[in-house]
Amino acid sequence: MMSVFIKPVTKENWRALAKLKVRQDQTNYVASNVYSIAESQFGFDDADGGHWDMYPFGIYDNEVPVGFLMYGTNFSNKEYQAFIIRLMIDESQQAKGYGAFGMKKMLEIFQEDKRINAVGISYEPDNEVARKLYDRLGFAETGEVLDGEVVAVCKIR
Repeated sequence: MMSVFIKPVTKENWRALAKLKVRQDQTNYVASNVYSIAESQFGFDDADGGHWDMYPFGIYDNEVPVGFLMYGTNFSNKEYQAFIIRLMIDESQQAKGYGAFGMKKMLEIFQEDKRINAVGISYEPDNEVARKLYDRLGFAETGEVLDGEVVAVCKIR
């Protein structure tokens, strides 16, 4: 039985999370964790108005960091009030269920927040592993393309 959990990025764990990396052939799919951690400190201002606050977490098995995830919230966005910004699993830990665990954990967080009606995610068009995982979890592609990535949305309520 895996003892898998997520915990926020802190001054104590950011260096270990920054060392995680995807396989060489996946580097165009996700920004580095260092970039993501830096980005999380500032958030993102939406062109349509509103600000995305970002929440970075490490994914751990026992006390070993195996992945990284980050989501954002913007309650003034009409389409989706949460957006999954990053999900990455270290190259040595892939295909063990950690990605699905991280996704389900974020969806649980969103379910608990009554202000969130829908969640968005975007991914590279050729990332079939991600597409299948997100589809299985209830995300439907919208036809929208954001910075060259396919957008999919999951209705929460």
